Amino acid sequence: MTRTEGEIATNTDPAGPWSLVVPLKPLARAKSRLGRAAGEDARPLLALAFAQDTVAAALACPRVRDVVVVTDDAVAGAALSALGARIVPDAPGAGLNAALAHGARSVRALRPAAAVAALNADLPALRAGELARVLDFASAFPSAFLRDAAGIGTTFLAAASGAEFRPAFGGPSASRHLASGAVEIALSGVDSVRRDVDTGEDLRVALALGVGPHTARIAAVPAFARDR
Repeated sequence: MTRTEGEIATNTDPAGPWSLVVPLKPLARAKSRLGRAAGEDARPLLALAFAQDTVAAALACPRVRDVVVVTDDAVAGAALSALGARIVPDAPGAGLNAALAHGARSVRALRPAAAVAALNADLPALRAGELARVLDFASAFPSAFLRDAAGIGTTFLAAASGAEFRPAFGGPSASRHLASGAVEIALSGVDSVRRDVDTGEDLRVALALGVGPHTARIAAVPAFARDR
């Protein structure tokens, strides 16, 4: 199943309260585990397509005010900026959590009372409506997180206005976020927000959910489809 360009609307409500921080590695190093399933040539193209579909869906969400992408990749930065994201260089250069903290600081430097949430860049099936439900749930707590589809990692971590943003992503991050005092978001029907893509099997599941147009274009290339 594929979503069309027309199904991704743009959020025109400037009062959307949340700022989302999306981290993205340089494309040459991103999604290394997908190389076997998709081929090394397709891997960086998929990493960018995942991020484009994630950012486009996030910006279409009425609960989202803006999206900040933390990346040092010039190609990805240009593509995501064209969608409406603000690009922040990964000045710390000290890994995922440092990049997320840096992105959150850049948001709150402009809006000190901003509600901030981290969102994975590899959610190609993301639906704006499902993200809105997750954000609505998170709004009731100082900090909240959503487990990934595997139940081990985290795809979303929120800090409400005035709350400290303490990302602990990587590996079994769900248990770390729970131990930090963040409330686990217990919602059904938000599969698109949980479905990050690291492996060929993850991608097959995302394609079945229905990916955005950027990922769909790459997945439709005959050589890629044959490799799957």
